Order: sequence, then C-alpha cells, then structure tokens
Amino acid sequence: MVIAYVMVKARTGKAGRLCDEIGAIDGVVSANIVAGDVDIIAKAEVDSSGEIKRIATDEIQTLDGVEDTHTYVAMD
Repeated sequence: MVIAYVMVKARTGKAGRLCDEIGAIDGVVSANIVAGDVDIIAKAEVDSSGEIKRIATDEIQTLDGVEDTHTYVAMD
C-alpha cells in the first residue's frame, strides 16, 4: 500500500467545496481543511505510486479553484 498526503492551496472562498470534491475522489481516504500555509490536506491510500500520480495530477490539480499542490509520499 502506498500512502501519500496532498497539500492543496485553494483560491479564496473555494476550500469548502474543494474539500468535499477531493474527499470524493477514489483512493482519497480523508480531506480536511486546515490552518497554515495550505488550505486542505488530503490523505490517499492506494496500491501503487501511479495511482498517487493520477490522484494528484489528473484529479486534484484539475479541479476548479485549486491554486497549487504539493504531494508527499509516506516512507513507512
């Protein structure tokens, strides 16, 4: 199993809707609005690193209102 965390910077006023949309993506097990440098942290648990790429680039980055993302793959 591959676990990754995707940090999402949202445009002003878009975090609530984006959090719901991100949470509905296949492979995303949680999405939470947070305080700090980013607006949302999503946790993905999938079978391969290719699926992490799909979630981060094909799904999350293409959502309207996403300004930027950073993806971190868990090492243990």
